[in-house]
Amino acid sequence: MMEKERLRKADIFVSVLIFLFGAWIVKQAFKMPMKDSWGGVMNVWFVSPALFPLLVGTMVIILATLLCRTALKTVGTEELVRTIRWLLSRHVIQYLVSEPILRFYTIVILFLSLVYMNIPRIDFFLSSILFLIVFFTIFYFDDPVLLKKLLFLYLAGVMGFVIYFAAGLDSSLAKVLPYASDLLALWFILAYCFYAWILVRSNPKLRKKFRTSLVVAVSAPFICAPIFKYFLLVPLPAEGLIVALLDRIWYLEF
Repeated sequence: MMEKERLRKADIFVSVLIFLFGAWIVKQAFKMPMKDSWGGVMNVWFVSPALFPLLVGTMVIILATLLCRTALKTVGTEELVRTIRWLLSRHVIQYLVSEPILRFYTIVILFLSLVYMNIPRIDFFLSSILFLIVFFTIFYFDDPVLLKKLLFLYLAGVMGFVIYFAAGLDSSLAKVLPYASDLLALWFILAYCFYAWILVRSNPKLRKKFRTSLVVAVSAPFICAPIFKYFLLVPLPAEGLIVALLDRIWYLEF
């Protein structure tokens, strides 16, 4: 019963987010023309492209309202008030920095930085190695203290890369130093590995985990990516320093 009440509490707050999402869909749909003239012919409202998103947005709003109503009937308004008070108290801050939530933050930061920053701009091999090394060391170590330290280092590196790309330094440095972004990523990978080794060098069990993580993180891209690049002839998202080196080896361009 307690588990059901907890789920219903979550349903209330999720329904609010879903409601806002549906309202945003409706708002965007109203920006589409309800009727327009094409080739001298006036289209009527019921063939407008806005109808489908309007229908979807309205249904999302209705379903979110029903979800909230069902949750409130189960939980009750008094329990909802207590939950809101908890959300406004200092206890919620302690919850937001707890280990499970930090692991969630880590996953989000890793995938967002990989998909939206690293893969489009940094050599695919380096992007993959960086992602795998950070992922393995943070989760395979299974240590809350190490998680915070390694996450802080990676987050600092991500912020540095964001500033680097946002300021256009990658284009400026590329004119002077070929593969500048790749070299910077390689330096960060080495710095991260060195820092992780410093943290675990006094623990034999963690040292073994670090070596295993390093071997898998480096070997996996060099086993999988060349198959797509040279045998299936599929271009990689970003081909930089490592790809250029492998091209020279593959095509014997020396």
